[in-house]
Amino acid sequence: MEEPSNKRVKPVAKSNSLTGVIPQVKTPALKRIGMSISRSISFRTEARPLPPAPLRNRTKASSFPRRRNSQCWSDTVESHDLTAKEIKRQEVIYELTQGERQLIEDLSLVKKVYYEPMLKLDILTESELGQIFGTLDSLIPLHEDLLSRLERLRGSEKTVGEVGPTLRDWFPCLGAYITYCCNQVGAKALLDQKKQEKKVEEFLRLCQESSFSRKLDLWNFLDLPRSRLVKYPLLLKEIQKCTPPEHPDEDTLPEALEVIQDVVAEVNKKTGEAECQFYRRGLHYLEESQRLPEIQQSRFLYCHGELKNNKGQRLHVFLFELALVLTRPADSSHLFNVYRQPLPNALLNLEEIPDGEASGGGSFRGAFTGGNDKVKNCFRVSSRGRSKAHPYSLQANDSFSKQQWITCLRQAIVQSRDRTAQTSFHLEPALRHIADLNLSSDTEMADHTSTHGDLHKDKSKYSQQDLQRKD
Repeated sequence: MEEPSNKRVKPVAKSNSLTGVIPQVKTPALKRIGMSISRSISFRTEARPLPPAPLRNRTKASSFPRRRNSQCWSDTVESHDLTAKEIKRQEVIYELTQGERQLIEDLSLVKKVYYEPMLKLDILTESELGQIFGTLDSLIPLHEDLLSRLERLRGSEKTVGEVGPTLRDWFPCLGAYITYCCNQVGAKALLDQKKQEKKVEEFLRLCQESSFSRKLDLWNFLDLPRSRLVKYPLLLKEIQKCTPPEHPDEDTLPEALEVIQDVVAEVNKKTGEAECQFYRRGLHYLEESQRLPEIQQSRFLYCHGELKNNKGQRLHVFLFELALVLTRPADSSHLFNVYRQPLPNALLNLEEIPDGEASGGGSFRGAFTGGNDKVKNCFRVSSRGRSKAHPYSLQANDSFSKQQWITCLRQAIVQSRDRTAQTSFHLEPALRHIADLNLSSDTEMADHTSTHGDLHKDKSKYSQQDLQRKD
């Protein structure tokens, strides 16, 4: 007769999701202003499917899942002698693996139920589809490769030991995302434009209403790769937290994290440059004086979105790296007529208008509030030293948007002035007065101009004296 074993086997706590494992990710600030792709460097919130619906008997199984399988690692094993921390590590690695599988399913779905039918039915031309879908097709084998590597790491007990080297070696492949993400700005613009056509709108609506779409529209699917890209660093950090000291991954996980952060930063940078270039091309200048060199020299956008002026007119405002540009949308899609005079960021003055203050003239309160309520969510920008540029009083949609605009404007002003100061520092001493003029008021400019004129008058005297000394 065998004696009962005294070894305690810990049951694995089961959960329906990784909500407690991976922290909630805050929506990037610029996204929440209602602005399109960022920097950012700025990257956006991943679209989430609807909650699972009750199972129904169907005569024919669909090729694609109607809802996501919420199974986690603890659902795949009955019990295991692991600590709570080790279980958590396996959960995150399993989430990483499942995320790859789900992304591959979604990208394959996009190709099969969107791209191919739209091409066969002549809903969009092959050229238009190429612009909208970009290099999406090439991303499928990329993620299939990672999924295969991760599955090979899973042992007979369904646990993964060392994952760091695999991720470190694979992450450089994500450089392919630069081309895809840079194309997304133009792709979104073309897709929005084509949605105005009845046959396109009807096809996309029917797809979204179908079970395979999980109520997501086409752009939700096209944006999934970018959403997946920014999730890798978060997953890696969670694996690090759950990795015990002296584990084989202790050294390789930081290396893998550095690689993926570099990749995300580079994709961010190139996408920001592509976005900036796209919107620069869409600006239509009504006067030649509006073509500031600062606009063409800008490499990225801090933010852009809709604001109202003190006449109640809706403007689309762009805060480029070096200039603030107010526009009115033109009749054509994604074309903008430049409104008034753009302002260089280095010369900007920013004033926050307290809620309830009726400033900026008699029309200010009436235009912003209809004459009934207090003025809210307003700020004013003006230019120092340029008489042609009038102050602009602007109103955001809400207090959050206002705060984000003010934050971005302050950052743009500081960085532009630092850049101007560095440029001035490298100039010849006699030329620094000219650089200083940009930071002066109109009165000060006149004084500096007079002084600078005197310098020119005396320049020949100094030259003659220098020659005499040499003689």
